[in-house]
Amino acid sequence: MTGKKLETPIKQILPGRPVSEVISAVGHRLRGCRRVHTTIDRREHDMTTTLRNVRVFDGDRLLEPGTVVIDGALIGNPGPEGTDVDGRSGVLLPGLFDAHVHLLGPDDLDRLAASGVTTALDMACWPPPHVDALRGRVPDIRSAGTPAIGAGGPHARMPGMPADAILSAPEEAEPFVAKRVAEGSDYIKIVAERPGPDMLDQATVDALVAAARAHGKLSVAHASSVAAYRTAVQAGVDVVTHVPLDGVLDDETVARMVAEGQVAVPTLSMMEATVRGRGRPGEAYENARDSVAALHAAGVPVLAGTDANSAPGSPSPVSHGDSLHHELALLVEAGLSTVEALRSATSLPARCFGLGDRGSITPGLRADLVLVTGDPLADIAATRSIERIWCAGVDVTR
Repeated sequence: MTGKKLETPIKQILPGRPVSEVISAVGHRLRGCRRVHTTIDRREHDMTTTLRNVRVFDGDRLLEPGTVVIDGALIGNPGPEGTDVDGRSGVLLPGLFDAHVHLLGPDDLDRLAASGVTTALDMACWPPPHVDALRGRVPDIRSAGTPAIGAGGPHARMPGMPADAILSAPEEAEPFVAKRVAEGSDYIKIVAERPGPDMLDQATVDALVAAARAHGKLSVAHASSVAAYRTAVQAGVDVVTHVPLDGVLDDETVARMVAEGQVAVPTLSMMEATVRGRGRPGEAYENARDSVAALHAAGVPVLAGTDANSAPGSPSPVSHGDSLHHELALLVEAGLSTVEALRSATSLPARCFGLGDRGSITPGLRADLVLVTGDPLADIAATRSIERIWCAGVDVTR
């Protein structure tokens, strides 16, 4: 890859932790979406494609027009051979992450792939054979498997929720985490809710975080109220997903996240949909937006995730794929620059979730790439104008 760097580098990146990897490249034809192909000719991994005269957002900054080589499944160095693509009218991005999705089946993957999502972080999916059946496709996925919940919250009433998801005491944390690890979970999902009867209490959340860390796994906590957020942050979770609707995060909680190196995945798309769908008194989308502004201003890493789901009858539906582009726009409205929003869906989630083989356009990394027309650094909506998508070097849009 060649090109001159134009913008200041990112100042704060969290080191990741290794998790399992499944390299994949499969697509599908989507109803109402661009064509992405369903099967892979493995010979494509032996092919070379050269994108010339293309502006590159490398996951950190914008480069002057240059050359990017797709050499099999990886990004290579410029050479004379291979298929040429003229990229002078576009900007090349690393393949996009959605750092919070829920997957039911291949159709969810199809919609993500058609929107340029090459890595999806699933935050609850079961049973393990079903999760495994979704691996090895486009997008490449990671999954929490079964989440840890309390018996008294709404998650316990979700259809099909496994009985062993429900915890009632701290001593149940280690066996729960050990079972998830044995099943292949890539990180541990914890549902923190407002304190109350039969909810996960502080001691149990603390024990879950400690057990996850002992097993070498990241802990990710659902927290959509101020009180739940405090519980998660106090427990030392690695990642907190959602932001409160019932108030704005207080300075002490935000400062603690900075001090502890914790990460936020606000899912503003879901918070917006929740207010629109249920409209409880005392809840407001502005609280979520202002919480993101506070987190960002303090230096907490903010990742792009949507909570996309296709569960039948969901009171707050968020569609897979296109919602990520809406999420980026909402993050910009909350105070992130367009460059920071792009990082939130590329280099930041890669590094925070320990996926160091992607998230940047750098020789030797996975060739997960999205070519867009327009300039998303000038207008974040340009991420929607997708021309080509490559996942592990395979062009899934041909």
